[in-house]
Order: sequence, then C-alpha cells, then structure tokens
Amino acid sequence: HAGGRGKAGGVKLVKTKEEIKDFAQHWLGKNLVTYQTDENGQPVAKILVESCTDIANELYLGAVVDRGSRKVVFMASTEGGVDIETVAENTPELIHKAEIDPLVGPQPYQARELGFKLNLNPVQMKQFVKIFMGLAKMFTDFDFALLEINPLVITDEGNLHCLDGKIGIDGNALYRQPKIREMHDPSQEDEREAHAAQWELNYVALDGTVGCMVNGAGLAMGTMDIVNLHGGKPANFLDVGGGANKERVSEAFKIILSDDNVKAVLVNIFGGIVRCDMIAEGIIGAVKEVGVKVPVVVRLEGTNAELGREVLKNSGLDIIAAESLTDAATKVVAAAEGNA
Repeated sequence: HAGGRGKAGGVKLVKTKEEIKDFAQHWLGKNLVTYQTDENGQPVAKILVESCTDIANELYLGAVVDRGSRKVVFMASTEGGVDIETVAENTPELIHKAEIDPLVGPQPYQARELGFKLNLNPVQMKQFVKIFMGLAKMFTDFDFALLEINPLVITDEGNLHCLDGKIGIDGNALYRQPKIREMHDPSQEDEREAHAAQWELNYVALDGTVGCMVNGAGLAMGTMDIVNLHGGKPANFLDVGGGANKERVSEAFKIILSDDNVKAVLVNIFGGIVRCDMIAEGIIGAVKEVGVKVPVVVRLEGTNAELGREVLKNSGLDIIAAESLTDAATKVVAAAEGNA
C-alpha cells in the first residue's frame, strides 16, 4: 500500500503468459521498496492484472479535506501521470481547484468549470461530470481523507478512464465504516505500529537512536524537534495520550526498545490530565517490569511535578531527571552517544 510502485519495478507491461508468470514469481512473497516505504518495503501478497489502455493524454483529479476552509477541495490538472507535489511546486498555476461546501454538496457546474480548464470536449465533459459527482459522493459517504485518480486518462478513442486510484481513510471514522474495516490488511503495517494501536498508543517508527515517549502529539513533535536541535536523531514518535498509566507506559517501553537502534529513551510528560507523581510511579513500575537496559531521561512538568521528580529520585533506579526540555534533550543525546 504505497506509491512509487512503477519506479521500483512493481508495474510491468507484459505481452505473454510467460512474462506474467516470471513477474509473479519474482514479486510474490517478496518486499517491494519504494520512496514511500522504509528500507524494508512492503510485502507483496497479490498481483493485479489489468488489460492495457491506449493513452492519448494523462490528467490528474484528486480531493483532500482542507481543514482551513473546512471543505473538501477537488484538484484537477492537465499534468497527470506525475507526482502532483512536483506540479504544485514547479507550476502551481496548472492546478485548478473546486471547493465543496458540505452544506450544499458537489454541484455539476463545479465539474464543468474544472472540465473547461482541462480542455475537455463536450463528450468528455459529460463523462467528467459523472466521474466528479460519483467521486465526490464516495469521498463523503466513506469518510475519505484523500482521493487521487492519477492518471485520469483520455484514451485513443477519446474517452475518460480512471486508470489508477488511491484513497486515504480518516481513521477516526472507521467505527462507522465496516466495509472499509474488512479491507484492512495487517501485513501492510509495521508490526510495532500495529501493536501500539491495540494499546491506543500513537507510534511511528523512525531511524534515529533516541527513543521518545511523550503525552500529546504537539509536545511529541516539539520533543523530536529539540532532540534534533541538540544533535540527536529521534528513533520514533510515540504519544501515550492522557492515560499514561503503568500498563500503557510498560507497553510503550516495550515497543520503543524493540528497536535495536535505540540507545537512550526520553520520557517527556506534561501532567495536566494526570498527576506527575502517578506518572512517576508508572514509569518506575514499567522500568522494573520491562528491565530497561538503556539510559532513561525523564522530564516531568505540570501537576505535582516536584513530587514526581522526588519519587523518581528515591526509586533507586538509574533514571536521569531533567529540569527542563532543553536539559532533557542535552542529557538524552549525550546518553545515547555514550551508549552507542
């Protein structure tokens, strides 16, 4: 489930059954590495076989949720078949937009306005309106966060054909999308990220040496930034959320330490919803249970922060207390380098 398959050799034009067999034997059960995957790539469990299409022209049609305008924004361009990010950066004037008001819904005139800018003829315009309206309905009905038809091609016969499509789902809406949930393929997920999701931990694996455990996505991103600023490289993004109890902290430690590259762990907690002394007890219990062998730096701030630091100090464990975020970053980077 990643883009860039063609450039990585995952898409091939074949003319004989032997070529199909060779391609299938080469990829089935193997991992495909693209610019959108990590170095391990994604496992190939299935191969889609499609008939060839004679292409006269390639267009682009996509949609995203624009949080600024609180609307779904459709984008169309005559520059299909390439990364739309490249088009947006180099020739933004070639990207045309239509905002869908959620209280009104998609309108045929919006499709026609985009169609005129794509230089479609009357027959193609009729097809484009049908495609636009159908995709707009699908976007809202199934709680998409992203939709891309790239390329939307004009065939040699002059007809529009959605040749390739990609969707992104709003994970917060999965509870009301049983059909989408049934399509879930765990083999396409990082094992640690899948395990973290079971504990309602937001975890993303990175390639650094400093493990990060933080409560709150904004604080987690700020923590990663300041680790970078002080010469370290985060090994992960991990948000334990508001319920930083012993069990969740223990699982968070297990997930972080399952990465052999982690040389030190920074725990950065702001005690707003939960008290810092309770968090400290959870950290101590988790460190004892998991048997953490790498340096652990803890920065507590908020409700009962002083008491929390005192609890950590009296624990008898080799936990490094930090007074500020800068102090924490300095200490954890030094600890990671010393443990390398």
